[in-house]
Amino acid sequence: MKLTNGKVLIFTGIMHSLFAVLPLAFGKQFLTFSESYFFKISNGLSEFPLFNGRMMYENFAAFWFFYFGLMIIPVGILIRNMEKNEIQIPFNFIITYLAVVLVGVYMIPFSGMTLFMLPHAVFMLWTHFNTKTNDH
Repeated sequence: MKLTNGKVLIFTGIMHSLFAVLPLAFGKQFLTFSESYFFKISNGLSEFPLFNGRMMYENFAAFWFFYFGLMIIPVGILIRNMEKNEIQIPFNFIITYLAVVLVGVYMIPFSGMTLFMLPHAVFMLWTHFNTKTNDH
């Protein structure tokens, strides 16, 4: 089985979402979310300090960690489909992906962004230029 950029993104999304629900990560928060059947897990804007609210940071982080994983899966499916049909991944996508990853690496240096996504983004960029060079 050939490892492709799409598969890497799908795998990353699945692992991100699964890791979020594990007891060693955000399992406690997800157990609390399940008590309301995952409905209204936050009070939204009323939690913001701007509105004299109190942020529930662990719940906020748990949701976004899980949700980011879910959001990256369809992107991976799209990229995988492009690769299967031998359509080159657009350079604008690669640069945008790299920029988003670099922001994440800067803000949280010891994270999956640095360990997994940065090498993947650099690989995508390298592959893009290597493929262009080999086409001529």
